[in-house]
Amino acid sequence: MKIRKAVFPVAGLGTRVLPATKAMPKEMLTIVDKPLIQYVVDEAKEAGIEHFVFVTGRNKGVIEDHFDRMYELDATLSARGKKAEMDILARDQPPAGAMSFTRQQAPLGLGHAVWCARDIVGDEPFAVVLPDELVLHTPGCLAQMIEAAGKLGEKSNLIAVEAVPDHLTHQYGICGVGKRNGKVFEVDGMVEKPAKGTAPSNLSITGRYILQPEIFKILETQERGAGGEIQLTDAMIGLAKTQKFYGVEFAGERHDCGSKQGFLRANIAFGLARPELRDGLLAEMKKYSGK
Repeated sequence: MKIRKAVFPVAGLGTRVLPATKAMPKEMLTIVDKPLIQYVVDEAKEAGIEHFVFVTGRNKGVIEDHFDRMYELDATLSARGKKAEMDILARDQPPAGAMSFTRQQAPLGLGHAVWCARDIVGDEPFAVVLPDELVLHTPGCLAQMIEAAGKLGEKSNLIAVEAVPDHLTHQYGICGVGKRNGKVFEVDGMVEKPAKGTAPSNLSITGRYILQPEIFKILETQERGAGGEIQLTDAMIGLAKTQKFYGVEFAGERHDCGSKQGFLRANIAFGLARPELRDGLLAEMKKYSGK
């Protein structure tokens, strides 16, 4: 099962981190020295993704600009002999034609955002990557999923899952656990935000998916679900009636950068993972922890 394309839903308003996102997309908030969107694109590149599909909304044009060339900046850096900075920009520059952008005109939910990418994705399996969720690990979460997908049948769907405390399962999409093979298991049912005490497991559905194109037909007529939005989980439940779903318990530390606490934790974790920053950051943390 070859996965060539990844969909990045980036039309959200980022209300959990206002006022930072009033005029700037949440996907452009920086973790250390890179915007969130760059981290997930890098994760997709590492996993072998060839085509990157962004589902955007109003005031998100800066995301497209980020992946474009800035000739004035290139010329200035060149004139000043800033080779290291030029190498960084060249490293992050995608090949021509490797990125597509489409609009979600109204905030109708994750399922609707994925459906908006249907004509670009076409009739092939694809990944969905939520940009406000980062996983600190090498290889990345999506690479782990694609490796697992290579050992499964052609019409298999995969979701990345993470254990959460039992008393918090009502806050997440939760999947049931069937036949297991190491970190990969057959999904035995899915439920979006189950009532307290009714969750089939404590494994939550996180922001990485590998889906078959048949999901688009289901999303086309999908009724609105939780929050009055078209939920991707509801469409996956429908697709699971005819296709296999597998859960992948990925290795790595997940950070929900869509919340203020998660955003701060991610900056610390990714900073500590950088050898050139680690000692200085630890010294600053020690200084403040003693106050």
